[in-house]
Amino acid sequence: MAIWGRNKAALTELAAQCREAGAEAEICILDLSDTNSALLALVTQDQTDPFDIALLVAGQGDTLPPGALTEDPSQVVRLAQTNFVTPAAMASLLAERMAARGGGRIALVGTAAASHSLPFAASYAGGKAGLARFSDALRLAVSKRGVSVTLISPGFFGGKVRSRPGEIAAGEVAEQMIAAVMNGRAELVVPRWFLLLRWLDRLLPRLLRDRIMLCLRLP
Repeated sequence: MAIWGRNKAALTELAAQCREAGAEAEICILDLSDTNSALLALVTQDQTDPFDIALLVAGQGDTLPPGALTEDPSQVVRLAQTNFVTPAAMASLLAERMAARGGGRIALVGTAAASHSLPFAASYAGGKAGLARFSDALRLAVSKRGVSVTLISPGFFGGKVRSRPGEIAAGEVAEQMIAAVMNGRAELVVPRWFLLLRWLDRLLPRLLRDRIMLCLRLP
């Protein structure tokens, strides 16, 4: 098991827990804002120990600072890199290599917010919307080569204290994600009622939808 991320302390602790459970685990310190380094590390790892399952759980959810009308351009670039560009590039690279080996499974973690035009989180929602479309297109491209691509679209999730509407435990999201990936599903939306919000967003007249979006506040 290869566990990648930016926070060395958190990765070390997680790897130790995996080893205690009987798994072999190693960590890789990686910043997704550096796409080229991420791709190089991915190729190096895949050449040594090929990936058969890749869970690309990446995301930064920064929003508008208080009093701001729009996001700072540097934040737009950073979120696009972390939430869309690098995960999509890594998935594309892995899908090609998996297809050459005859199979594999890839999961890309998006968000239920990708279906909505959130004025206080334009970069986050926009980047994840791009990831959602990319995931579906990549799934079609490699579907006949034994490679499955699953998009995970979670709503609110967290720890034991539930402070947001419809929030569920992170562990429950993880369990459903693993099941969806192993079953080769195209997408998992969790909790399921976020699918209703997606359809409402599509069906409501634009004027009414815009009024609703403008009334939303940060959760």
